[in-house]
Amino acid sequence: MRTNAKIASPTPQGDTALDNKLQPGDRDYVAALASGLQILNAFDAEHPRMTLTEMASRTDMDRAKARRFLLTLEALGYVRRSGRDFELTPRVLELGHAFQASNQYRAVIQHYLQDITAEIGESSSLSVLDGTDVVYVVRSAAPHRLMAISLSVGTRLPAAYTSMGRVLLAQLPQANLDSLLQSMELRAHTPHSLVDRDALHKELDQVRQQGYSLVDQELDLGLRSVAAPVFAGNGDLLGAINISTNAARVPLEVLLDDYLPRLQRLADTVQKTVRSAAG
Repeated sequence: MRTNAKIASPTPQGDTALDNKLQPGDRDYVAALASGLQILNAFDAEHPRMTLTEMASRTDMDRAKARRFLLTLEALGYVRRSGRDFELTPRVLELGHAFQASNQYRAVIQHYLQDITAEIGESSSLSVLDGTDVVYVVRSAAPHRLMAISLSVGTRLPAAYTSMGRVLLAQLPQANLDSLLQSMELRAHTPHSLVDRDALHKELDQVRQQGYSLVDQELDLGLRSVAAPVFAGNGDLLGAINISTNAARVPLEVLLDDYLPRLQRLADTVQKTVRSAAG
């Protein structure tokens, strides 16, 4: 994860390449709201508590501006002070609960992902695309740890180097994908990472044609995963589901011949379930 990067202003959920999305400076763009969300997003596992100076530095705000937003969030109950430090309060969970409650199909997917983990002993997840990252929204974790970082709901990873990310990128309209690829940072996380933009584009074309993605040790040495898209009954893309494992333990043939069919059956079941639930 890019834990040392400055926190950028929040990007609207969904496809960032659409021309009709507001941009900073537009008449209807509320800069104060964006800045308040930027403050909330600055807290993470590596920065659970920050002083005013640290917050201003992390968000590229001046101290006076950061102070006003922190004090406002404190008054609303989303932030509290402990000495010179500021930290989030449990009230921020209400925001996440509202998101989960409005997307009840995730409970269905959680159930089936847990079944997969119980059957094969490997982690499985559902993620959605947010800008150039994937965001984990459902997670069924196996006991063994696959990466140096801890993966959980809310974790963000670069879409270009994850199987779920490539599945989701491949679903974008071509013009939107081209625009997004130009804004991506391509770098060698491992010796196996694709860093050539044209090569990545060809890989995404193949993912689109075959309907799945297999990524072998491009984000973290030893980590390989396979992913497939999952749709609602009306054809709306719900996200991507994957199974991730250790390269030393599970050969590629098992991912393709055993794990991928499990994901595809899960996707078919979810599509039928969501359609029937929608009436």
